Amino acid sequence: MSMLKEFKDFVMRGNVLDLAVAVVVGAAFSAIVSSLVDNVITPLLLTPALKAANLQDIDKLAWGTVKYGSFIAAIIKFIIIAFILFLIVKGFKSLEKKKVPSATAPTASEKLLADILDELKKKS
Repeated sequence: MSMLKEFKDFVMRGNVLDLAVAVVVGAAFSAIVSSLVDNVITPLLLTPALKAANLQDIDKLAWGTVKYGSFIAAIIKFIIIAFILFLIVKGFKSLEKKKVPSATAPTASEKLLADILDELKKKS
């Protein structure tokens, strides 16, 4: 059971959670960039200047087609992934907030400082 607690403490550290989010968001954003280049920019630059005279040339013509639907799908996937990560991080943060600090009795010096503060408040 202590290993599970250690793992939870490890995951709850801000650095680990931030790194995991950065890796996933980076991979999802990379998919958007790849889709933009492969499905939008490249077909616009390399559109073949031929017209399909018969069905044998249709595959050559389709190569230069801008596939904006694939690009939009990549953006939607990114938004869904980002939202799910937001919910996961929010859940981890709420778990972190539920941690109640252990109630420890004040030390002798803390009691003395509190007494001095109370006396100063009475005098002013």
